[in-house]
Amino acid sequence: MRKSKTSISKATTYKGIAEFWDTHSLADYWNQTKPAEFQVNIQSEVIYYPLAQGLAAQIRKRAKRQGIRPETLLNMWVQEKLQKA
Repeated sequence: MRKSKTSISKATTYKGIAEFWDTHSLADYWNQTKPAEFQVNIQSEVIYYPLAQGLAAQIRKRAKRQGIRPETLLNMWVQEKLQKA
């Protein structure tokens, strides 16, 4: 890990960076910024499958207990089931 995560805030943690930008405006530091290039490769596709209301409620509850989204929980379960098949 680098000693300083950003050249503007001089913070060494993500929390420090967040705290800096909570109290500062990017407009005041715009001349210190530089362009960034990156590529985004989104390969996710959303497909909807009907689900009984009772099952959907149980899934939402379980996902909430685990601190994840219901879609994530369902994807994990389906992936596990397909690996066993």
